Amino acid sequence: MLRCSKSSINRFPGYILRQLAVQVHQLRAKSGRPPFKNRHDDDDEDNNGGNTRKRKGNQEDRLQLYKSRGQHLLTNPRILDSIVRSSGVGPGDTVLEIGPGTGNLTLKLLEVADKVVAVEVDKRMVQALHTRVSEQGLSEKLTIISKDALKTDFPHFDLVVANIPYNISSPLVAKLVFGGYHFRSATLLLQKEFAIRLLSNPGDSEFNRLAVNVKLVADVEHVMNVSKRDFIPIPKVDSSVVKIHLKTEIPNVNLNEWWAFTKTCFGKKNKTLGATFKQKKKVAELLNLSKVTNFDENIMPLDVFNSSDDEKDESIFLGSFKEKLVGILRSADLEDKRPSKLSNEELLYLLSLFNKEGICFHDQEKPMDINASFASS
Repeated sequence: MLRCSKSSINRFPGYILRQLAVQVHQLRAKSGRPPFKNRHDDDDEDNNGGNTRKRKGNQEDRLQLYKSRGQHLLTNPRILDSIVRSSGVGPGDTVLEIGPGTGNLTLKLLEVADKVVAVEVDKRMVQALHTRVSEQGLSEKLTIISKDALKTDFPHFDLVVANIPYNISSPLVAKLVFGGYHFRSATLLLQKEFAIRLLSNPGDSEFNRLAVNVKLVADVEHVMNVSKRDFIPIPKVDSSVVKIHLKTEIPNVNLNEWWAFTKTCFGKKNKTLGATFKQKKKVAELLNLSKVTNFDENIMPLDVFNSSDDEKDESIFLGSFKEKLVGILRSADLEDKRPSKLSNEELLYLLSLFNKEGICFHDQEKPMDINASFASS
């Protein structure tokens, strides 16, 4: 009778596991699938491997989704239906959808809308979307623009309904509300943290430059929250749906000047305005801009930065200009106020006082890029 020692029995399970591992690797290689990856090798994959499946005839192709590109597909049909209902889309509407992915939301919109214009930069997604919509016989109602949404002009649309890629949320919202488009509303699925910032009001800890700029031209309302488990791949955070309505009347203000002004004020949003405008670097910057824009030639000699005066004279010029800045703040009783506590009306009033005195925040000879101005909001 063959006998096994106790030590051999203890080693036997480990031997079996090693053999199984080798066989699995061989099977994966034969099937064309890549061998196992270290979980740190690709940060774009989650427990689902970062993959979802799309049907193409009788075949199934694997479609890699990248978290780093903000690619998270909403899969919960109940949430998809709620988004479409909340948007108010009707039979005669043309809907703009940005980042349609494989078409989960697109198909829901096509059932109700007259037309859907989908903007998708990922060629793989475009092909998957074409195939899926064709299978449903809805191709005539869909137009796909295979370009970067931030770099292309949108055709006419009545509504925006979209699950926006997380990594372009800020510049894309800026483009929609400041891009000169006319639409009834934009129903957007956003990262929850971003939505909270967008919905924040003066005095809230989350109140920021993004909210200030958007509130200038639009009203934002919260629609609902969406669990991260309703997406593939599962993101690290939950999401929220918000609805943006453009205002019918907006303040008469130079937008470039406003964006630059709010950037200055909200650079350190919890610092008092007095502290911000007393900084030597900021004083010099504003003095130079006022000289270049030439709102008021009496504010300072135009050759102040080209003179051969010594450092003492330069310090006198800067000190005089700083007192002018502080004087304006005091006249509005805002020297000790923090930007995070101020309403848009108060900020607009302060900007008007600065401009009236020949002080500006943006070089009018250099148009400001909307996307760049909101990138750090």
